[in-house]
Amino acid sequence: MAEPTPRRHEPRLRPAPLLFEPAEAAGDPEHFFDLESIDDPRALLARATELAQAFRAAADRAVEFQAIAAAQLADPRRFDRLTAADVAERAEWTEDYAKKMIEFGRDLMRGRDSSGPEAI
Repeated sequence: MAEPTPRRHEPRLRPAPLLFEPAEAAGDPEHFFDLESIDDPRALLARATELAQAFRAAADRAVEFQAIAAAQLADPRRFDRLTAADVAERAEWTEDYAKKMIEFGRDLMRGRDSSGPEAI
């Protein structure tokens, strides 16, 4: 998994903007965020690195939202709560991973510092 996402007490790095892909460009399998048109290897490395960091940041943030949703769905105060097995089935996870994500989500909702579901 990517590096841990900064916690609430640390400022989040703002990733490079993911520029909009026009429909005709997105249909071209060789086209990827206009990287193929960059001839200068220094500029190509810089832009590709920005994109990689942006995708990592987006993935980390999405995992946090998955964890929060899992914790909310498994909340024992809900009359329609789901079991860890039910959450796992919906998210296509193993039950053990679902349990870790539920706990990670609970930690996030409480505002506690946590380094992600893999550390639990």
